[in-house]
Order: sequence, then structure tokens, then C-alpha cells
Amino acid sequence: MKTLASFIHRTALIVAIIAIGFALLIHARATERNAIPDDSSGKLLKGQGALGDWHSDAPGVRRLITPSDLPKPYATPSVDNEAHVVARPSDAWPKALPGFKVEQIATGLVNPRLVMTAPNGDLFVAESSAGRIRVLRGIGSDGKVQTMEVFASGLHQPFGIAFYPPGPDPQFVYVGDTDAVVRFPYQNGDLKARGPMQKLVGLPGGVFLHGGGHWTRDVVFSSDGKTMFVSVGSHSNVSDDASEDHRADILQFSPDGSSEKIYAWGIRNAVGIAINPTTGDVWASVNERDDLGDDLPPDYITHITPGGFYGWPWYYIGSNQDPRHAGKHPELKDKVLVPDVLVQSHSASLQMVFYTGKQFPAEYQGYAFAAEHGSWNRAKRTGYKIICVPITNGKATGEYEDFITGFVTPSGEVWGRPVGVTVASDGSLIFTDDGSKSTWRVTYTGNERR
Repeated sequence: MKTLASFIHRTALIVAIIAIGFALLIHARATERNAIPDDSSGKLLKGQGALGDWHSDAPGVRRLITPSDLPKPYATPSVDNEAHVVARPSDAWPKALPGFKVEQIATGLVNPRLVMTAPNGDLFVAESSAGRIRVLRGIGSDGKVQTMEVFASGLHQPFGIAFYPPGPDPQFVYVGDTDAVVRFPYQNGDLKARGPMQKLVGLPGGVFLHGGGHWTRDVVFSSDGKTMFVSVGSHSNVSDDASEDHRADILQFSPDGSSEKIYAWGIRNAVGIAINPTTGDVWASVNERDDLGDDLPPDYITHITPGGFYGWPWYYIGSNQDPRHAGKHPELKDKVLVPDVLVQSHSASLQMVFYTGKQFPAEYQGYAFAAEHGSWNRAKRTGYKIICVPITNGKATGEYEDFITGFVTPSGEVWGRPVGVTVASDGSLIFTDDGSKSTWRVTYTGNERR
């Protein structure tokens, strides 16, 4: 009897230990879903260490890449390492700094790309491959969007979305189709366009004209509403033939589509453009060229100088000449502007936004956020994250910080690809993800992070 009692006692103790172990594991996994260890926060990577790959990504890790850090062309082979997106594993979730919470607020979207917050708080999302704009409204107690409606359809790979005139009472929604800028009559609260589409101006390239090339077209208005800026990416990787006419540029127009000018040029693909609310400057989030090696050249985020030349296709990051155009245009060598912030090469930097909300800690006021869609032309993956760009008095420091990571599994598979990013009316950060076909919200719930 004594032996039996002892056996039962030992068995109960073992079961209790196992239960505690499982509880600790579940707690650790739950914590890992939304935060990372404090010892990663604030770590600054410089030089070759800043070039890195996804293994060194973690919220709070800062990177500083300078022109002197760049390798020579072809220092590594050019590779095709396209990410094959997998379903999100059950234990995977976007990672954020302590005090921040990440929620999946909408799923089942079709190729969700750029997202823009309307003055009334609605979220307008470009479902580009479906040729339509969706409106997402209201987040319930379950943390999910309550209403989703198609605002407009029948578009040609829509991407950019802008409300005009800027301010609390817009009269139109402008859309950057791949081959035109169009607009729809709109009043705050409309879930569907209240009138037919009006085409304002045709744009070069896109899959509907001249056989392809970079197809995204972002649209923003100057703070005073007098100028419309439109980004048009290059037709090719690095060609300088006639197909590039009025491409690899940021164009400017009057709001009615007239008075076209080239605002800045030599910008291979400014996927995201935004107006700095402090200075009124145009900023751009840019994809640079491929096939020069893993770490060349960096993507970048920068303010745009009117009339400025940024190098493509003959030069990159200042006076560095692309070897595929050796000897061409020496008169431009000293005119190439160096971008403000260099981003890990091939990250595919997409939409950007300036933080103007009140929810995040005060240090974030005026900072820029950008979505990094992820690399294909690199042996070790980069991108697949949301980054934060510190800006002081309207000027970038040159550093950037990993803000949301976790979209790559430990084995290197990809389940999420951030595309669009916007500030919601409550000050949270919203981003789209065309890997998991969803929209996410980042809220701040904790104490000051530093």
C-alpha cells in the first residue's frame, strides 16, 4: 500500500511538472508573438553588419548604411531567390517592440496593396490585381473590420489613392492606375463612388501599354492642394532606350491633369511617395536596380529635391557608375544626389507614411514608416518588415529601425509581405500584407519604450 501511494505521488508530481512546462512554453510563445527580448532593442548595426539579412532582423534593431559601405559591383553573384509564400504557421505572428500590439483586422483580401486613411477614418485599400478599391470601416470588439465594400472596380491595376482637396472635406478620390490618373466624385462616408470615373491624364507604360515594366503609380498632393505628384517607375531594370521616356520619374501636374512637368528624375521606381507634413517636401520610397550582387545598390528613402537627378540608369548612390553603362554621361556624374537613408539592397521598399498620430510615444512624431515587401535578387533574404525612419526637424538621421518583423519562418519560408502603410484616425498604424492577403493594426498599449 505504501509503495502504491509513493507511486501515485511520484506520478502526480511528474504530471504537474509537465503541465507547468507546457504552461511556460505557451506563455513564451504568446509573448514571442508580440514582443522581442529587450536586449535587441536599440542595437545599432553599421558597415557590413548593417547590410545583413533577415536573421539579424528584430524590432528595435537600427541600421546605418553609408555610401562608403557599398561593395564593388559583382562582389557576389546575382541570384534568383524568389520567395514562395506559404500559409502562416500556427505559431507565427508579426513581432513588435514591448508595449506594441499587432492584430489582424481583415483577411481574405485580393492582392491588397496601398492603403490610405480617409478624413472620416475609413481605410481605402487598392486590390490591384482585382482592379478595384475597397473601403474598410469600423473595428469591432473582436478586433475585426466590421464593414468591407467595393468603392470602385474595373480599374487597371490601381495603386495610389489620394483625397482631394487635402483636408477634412474632400470632393474626389484620385486613383493611380497603371496607365492613367483617374478620379471619382466623393463625399466623406461614401462606401461606393457617387459618380462615374473621370480620366484626367494618361501615364506611360504599365501592362496595359508598351508591354509592362514597373506598374505601380502613387499619387499625392502638395499641402496647399495646387500640385499633384505622380510616381512612374522604369520600364526596365537598367536600360536607357526610348521605352524609358517619362519613366523613372516623379511627375507633377495641376490637379486637373494639365501642366505636366518632370519634378525629379533618375529614380528607378518610387513606389511610395508622401508629403512631409512639417516641411511640405516630397519624399519617396524607392526600389533600386537588380543584378549587381547581393548588397548593391541599396534601396532608399529620401526627400526629393525639385529638378533633382538620382542617377538611374547610369549611376547609383552618388557618382558610382553602373558598369553596364560604363563611360556614358560623364557630365552627370557630379550631379547625382545621394539619398537620405540607404536601405538593405533588394528589400523592395514600397508605401511610406509620416506618423502624425497621438497614440504612439512622442518620439515617433514626424517619423516615417515604410513597408519592405522583400527581396528576390539576393541569396539571403532581406525586407519582409515594416521599418521606421527617424526624422528630426524635417531631416533624416540616416538610420532606420526595424519596427515590425516576423514574416519569415526559422527555415526561411515567407508567409507575409508588407505593402501599404497608413496612420489610422486613432493614431494606430495600419499595414497591408499581400502574402497573407490581410490588413493589420499596430497599437501602442504600454509604457514609453525607451
